[in-house]
Amino acid sequence: MTKIEYFTEEQSAETVNARMGEDINPRLREVMASLIKHLHGFVKEVELTQEEWEIAIEFLTRTGKMCDDKRQEFILLSDTLGISMLVDAIQHRRPHGATENTVFGPFHVDGAPVLEMGANISLDGKGESCLYEGRVLDLDGNPIEGARIDVWSDNGEGFYDVQQPGGQPEWNNRGVFTTGPDGRYWFIGIKPVSYSIPDDGPVGEMLNSLDRHSWRPAHMHFMLNHPKYERIVTHTFVSGDSYLVSDAVFGVKESLILDYFPCTDGNVKWKAYFDFCMVGACQHK
Repeated sequence: MTKIEYFTEEQSAETVNARMGEDINPRLREVMASLIKHLHGFVKEVELTQEEWEIAIEFLTRTGKMCDDKRQEFILLSDTLGISMLVDAIQHRRPHGATENTVFGPFHVDGAPVLEMGANISLDGKGESCLYEGRVLDLDGNPIEGARIDVWSDNGEGFYDVQQPGGQPEWNNRGVFTTGPDGRYWFIGIKPVSYSIPDDGPVGEMLNSLDRHSWRPAHMHFMLNHPKYERIVTHTFVSGDSYLVSDAVFGVKESLILDYFPCTDGNVKWKAYFDFCMVGACQHK
C-alpha cells in the first residue's frame, strides 16, 4: 500500500511535490519542484502571516487587472524586481565583444513601418533631433548585410506613442531599417529623455513602499534580427544621465552607454554613433 503523505509544516514542500504524477514534462517537473521548494522556504523563513498572505494575493489580483493590450503590469513587476534582467542575462551569455542584451520592456509594438535608411522617425516634432548611425558587424568585424533593425523610443516629453493614443501620431519614434552590404545604418530620431515607468498601479505602490523611484535613464531601443545570427534586444543609454546607476528596471550595462555629440549639420542637433556586433546562430557562447 502506498504511504499517504499528510501535510506538515516540516515536510510541506516535499508533500506538495510528491503529488506530481509520473507522466509529466520533465522540465515542468524540474521548474515546479524548485518553485514550490523555494516558495515554501520563503514562507517559513519570514513566517508569513495570514494578513500578509492576503495582502500579497490582493496585490497580485490588482496587478492582473491592470494588464491589457496597451499595458502589462506584470512585466513592470518582473522588471522592477530584476527578474527580467536576470532571465535575459542567463539566456544571452555572449562572447567578449558581442553586443549585450538588456530588458525588452513593455512598449515595443509589432508592425512598425519599414523605412528608407536615413528617415526621420520623430513625427510629432517634440524633442531635440539626433542622428543615429553605426554599423552592424560580426565577431570578426565583417559588415552584416540584411540585418533588420527595429528602433523605438519615447518622445521629447518622456512618453511612448502607445501611452498617449490620439495624443501622438501613430508610429511616432518607431521604425524598421535594413542594412546594405556595408552593414551601415543611420536614421534621425530624438535625443531620448529620462522618464518614469507607469507608477499609478500596484507596482508604483510597491516602489514607493520600498523607498525606490520609478525612473529610467534616457535610452533608445534597438532590436536586431538576421536569419544567420542571434537576435539582439538592447538599448543605448545617454552618458551622464542621473539615473544610470539607479535604473528602476536594472537595465543599464556599461558597454551600452554612449556619448551624444553636438552635430554640425544644421538639420539635427545631436549625433550618436554605435556599432552592433552580432553572434552567429551556431557559434559557441
